[in-house]
Amino acid sequence: MDDRIPVNVKLNYLRTMRKTTVFWILLVLLAACKPDTKVKKMNLLFIMTDQQRYDALSIAGNGVLETPNLDRLAEQGAWFRNAYTPCAVCGPARSSILTGHIVEHTGVNTNGKTYYYDEEPVMTMPTFDEILADNGYHCEYYGKWHSLTSHTEVYKNPKLASRKGHSVFAHGGQRHVYIDYLDEQVPVRELKPGELYDTFTGRPYQTDPLDKYHGMTPEEFEKLDPRRVQPDLHGRLMIPAEHTLTAFQARETIDAIERLQDSTFSITCSFHFPHAPILPTDPYYNMYPASEMSPPVSIHDMMDNSPYKRANGRLGLPEYSDPELIKYMISNYYGMVKEIDDWVGEILVTLDELGLTDNTLVIFTSDHGEMLGAHGLREKNIFYEESAHIPLMIRFPGEIEAGTEVDGYVSLVDLFPTILDYLGIKPHANDGVSLRGLMEGTDHEYGKYVVTEWNYRGDVAPNYMIVKDGWKLIVPYSKESAVINALYDLNTDPHEMHNLIGKNPGREQYRPRAESLRKQLLKWLEKNSSEHYKGVKERELM
Repeated sequence: MDDRIPVNVKLNYLRTMRKTTVFWILLVLLAACKPDTKVKKMNLLFIMTDQQRYDALSIAGNGVLETPNLDRLAEQGAWFRNAYTPCAVCGPARSSILTGHIVEHTGVNTNGKTYYYDEEPVMTMPTFDEILADNGYHCEYYGKWHSLTSHTEVYKNPKLASRKGHSVFAHGGQRHVYIDYLDEQVPVRELKPGELYDTFTGRPYQTDPLDKYHGMTPEEFEKLDPRRVQPDLHGRLMIPAEHTLTAFQARETIDAIERLQDSTFSITCSFHFPHAPILPTDPYYNMYPASEMSPPVSIHDMMDNSPYKRANGRLGLPEYSDPELIKYMISNYYGMVKEIDDWVGEILVTLDELGLTDNTLVIFTSDHGEMLGAHGLREKNIFYEESAHIPLMIRFPGEIEAGTEVDGYVSLVDLFPTILDYLGIKPHANDGVSLRGLMEGTDHEYGKYVVTEWNYRGDVAPNYMIVKDGWKLIVPYSKESAVINALYDLNTDPHEMHNLIGKNPGREQYRPRAESLRKQLLKWLEKNSSEHYKGVKERELM
């Protein structure tokens, strides 16, 4: 610096230069340390079983079945104690889950209105995956579909058809692709003594005493109507554990996660089981010995004051009221749930190993339950707890507090808005409510009651169920219906053995409770602009 410049000016200049230098150095350091402001990549993994009842979980208090991986999912996120299906039938339930609309609005009130159904417009609203795809998500779906095939164009599975050209989203699609796999891995073999061919896989199985064809020769079996129903089959499937349908569907899901780890994805794993045929393989067969199983408390219910006395062919299937025979079904059912739990564990480990756990919203649920001998019934289709009450847990680290337990009543139609909410997608018209408020404890209005519906043959069976404060009302939707009304106090009668109205001589004392539930049901019907509002309102409850 020029010596002719005064000393004080020199000092001021140097101070300014130092400040400027420090400023720019700090600016560079701050820029280098500035956190990444990119939006967090948020994936969706939707896992659904078919026909898993709410208490088929060890976390739900099941004293026999062990489900550590599903328990872990619940413990690391939120577990819903009172989640119900919108309809205890596959196609209607799945259509409501996908769209967030009640059954009356989707129009899918029977299994027949799925796949390529085109007799009348049904399910005209978008699915959550169609909305996610529009927002940049890569969507893939593995396992049972059982909804309208026209909504599957968004899925980018590498394999969308079997060798014979059957779409994985057509009726039986998952089975056709799985059979291709079995033909390579487990070719069909000759039967051995005591074996018959499973009508689902075409592979041998050993029958249990509960099986409809137990003791029948292969020759006699082959002469039967080929349209044999899956619920008639009970026993041990003779396929190695690594090649079961559950293993196949889980590995498809794992492969998709690994392949899409750098994408923003929505992947659904829709397990076929524990739906019939209830044929576990070793080591799951007899993992819970049949001799040690306890029959349902309600197995001997005469159902003289029940709307379901003749439901599901009950009177023609007395074996499901046999406390010894039903133990085989319980044993096998638990074995199949255990296999699912093991594979869910593998799926969750995959997320962990790929560093995707914190970025992935995981939902686990089932479309409906299984009676499993309760009231001498099998399958679903009805409003009893074993059929309508299902498991639900949601995990999203950093967004949902671990160990959250929700007692409020929720429906699976609520998953649609919940998914959009947590993934930051603009809300879309639906009939549900995001469950975020219940999980965070900020919503004190929702969750006070839940409604399940079914209207497939009109008012010849119950059409609505509402549960509130542990009380359940079951009614048809017309004034003229001959169906018995039912009121159960689940607080004191959890097995629904005592209908407090219907033919009960003391029913009048329960009128206030029944009317209170009906009033709430009418509000729900009015909110949803139901055409059945008038019929339910005019129905005589006593």
